[in-house]
Amino acid sequence: MAERGGLRNRNFSETNHSGHNSDEAMTGVEEVPLYRPVEESSPGTNGVAPCAVEEELDLEEEEPVAQGARPVQIVVAKEDDHMFELDAAALEKILMQEHVRDLNVVVLSVAGAFRKGKSFLLDFMLRYMHCQSSESWMGGDDEPLTGFSWRGGCERETTGIQAWSEVFVLEKPDGSKVAVLLVDTQGAFDSQSTIKDCATVFALSTMTSSVQVYNLSQNIQEDDLQHLQLFTEYGRLAMEEIYEKPFQKLLFLIRDWCYPYEHDYGLTGGNRFLERRLQVKQNQHEELQNVRKHIHSCFSSIDCFLLPHPGLKVATNPYFDGRLRDIDDEFKRELRNLVPLLLAPENLVEKEINGAKVTCRDLLEYFKAYIKIYQGEELPHPKSMLQATAEANNLTAVAGAKDTYSRGMEQICGGDKPYLAPIDLQRYHEEIKQTSVKQFRAVKKMGGVEFSQRYQEQLESELDEVYANFVKHNESKNIFYAARTPATLFAVMFFTYIVSTVTGFIGLSVIAALANLVMGVSLLSLCAWAYVRYSGEYREVGVAIDLTAEALWEQVLKPLTEQYMEENIRQTVVNSIRASLTEQVTQTAKLKTT
Repeated sequence: MAERGGLRNRNFSETNHSGHNSDEAMTGVEEVPLYRPVEESSPGTNGVAPCAVEEELDLEEEEPVAQGARPVQIVVAKEDDHMFELDAAALEKILMQEHVRDLNVVVLSVAGAFRKGKSFLLDFMLRYMHCQSSESWMGGDDEPLTGFSWRGGCERETTGIQAWSEVFVLEKPDGSKVAVLLVDTQGAFDSQSTIKDCATVFALSTMTSSVQVYNLSQNIQEDDLQHLQLFTEYGRLAMEEIYEKPFQKLLFLIRDWCYPYEHDYGLTGGNRFLERRLQVKQNQHEELQNVRKHIHSCFSSIDCFLLPHPGLKVATNPYFDGRLRDIDDEFKRELRNLVPLLLAPENLVEKEINGAKVTCRDLLEYFKAYIKIYQGEELPHPKSMLQATAEANNLTAVAGAKDTYSRGMEQICGGDKPYLAPIDLQRYHEEIKQTSVKQFRAVKKMGGVEFSQRYQEQLESELDEVYANFVKHNESKNIFYAARTPATLFAVMFFTYIVSTVTGFIGLSVIAALANLVMGVSLLSLCAWAYVRYSGEYREVGVAIDLTAEALWEQVLKPLTEQYMEENIRQTVVNSIRASLTEQVTQTAKLKTT
């Protein structure tokens, strides 16, 4: 998001420049009306309006303020919950302008690490778009660089995704007109962004752009390729239908290239360097091969451009404002080759999705659809390499401890072991579980104690689930448990037979018929259960009969049996006490008589 007055159009007057250098933030497209492109082309602009027409806004008790094309925040980063929101109204004002909404769109996006000069580069692209027919499109030596907000220093400047409010209309060599949109993105790997934030911004810009410039410093390192693999895979996950390669043109832009004696500056030297860097060799580790194969499979075109350092004045002068006289000639020469390579009419790459060209109107809908995907929870959250390694490390320790527990319990109550008393099984479970947890703790794990604690809790929960399965397996070996279903059904049949006989004898035919029905259903259930047990077919029917019999046993027969047994035991105890007392009384009487 533009924070300060670097948001200035190169054609503004000096007065307007000073007005934009104020500390007032510009955050929404609604606050400042957009420029409308001039209908008639002026000399030296190749049919593109060099600047917009200033519109006056009448405010209460204020002078009219001239407004112009500027960067507009289209994807807003919410730092409190690390989520992103699409400013659909702002994007609609850009893409749905009458003169561009039905044109095929070219979207050029620049992405990469923060504080590496992405916005600085885009401002030179803006100069080219305004004066591309002129050899002096780079401007005068004393002209400050304006457009997308940029500055020196070590803190991030751009957040979320910004688009230039003016959509440029160019005519290609074949006579067709296309709309060109320039997009700036939040720098990756700053101190306030998570890996998910970086992946979301990079993926969104790659999915919506036809040319993605991957801005790197000095070299292409292996971690740059690994991050590119992660970010593009995160984007590919969000695309439901993928035909061949999901993304279009990728340009590795290597800034501050220090080895021109090995590979010359520019596109030719860059492609030679890229070919070596992305080469898949048989003696490479599988991990390195997979990264390179993945990158090749994602983009239909991959190039590399080597750009020299802009000079010490640019890097060390805190007051540097983009004037060409402060920039090294070598950098200016290569920049003069780079920008037309991307934005000259004959080099434009129109945005395509699934082989179909996309208009500005279509792009608006794709932005809305993609942002909804990243706001949801359907996609996995990308993690840092340390977090991913720590998770894998802890999960491996969990699997090892769980395997130890399973082997120990198999030796106690496995398939060929006899039935074990539930109390003894519980005791063995506690002992082996404790041993497994100790094994988990003994393994050296990344992430620290607090990180491992939740995996220990996960282990204990999974061990309890495994123990529940062992309990069921052990109970199935109990012959009385196995005979519970037929015994219950037989008891029901016997009871209903008695009821049927008695009620039929005394003339209660309705109750007798009902009892006969229950007896018949029980008999059929017993036959069906026996067939299932014998054949192994219709297991669902067998399970349903077992559950019904168990419910009858637990709710009816078991309470009656327990009550009957309790009554018998109580009566036996009472009779025993009475007999004992009677015997004592008899013996006492005999002693008295003697």
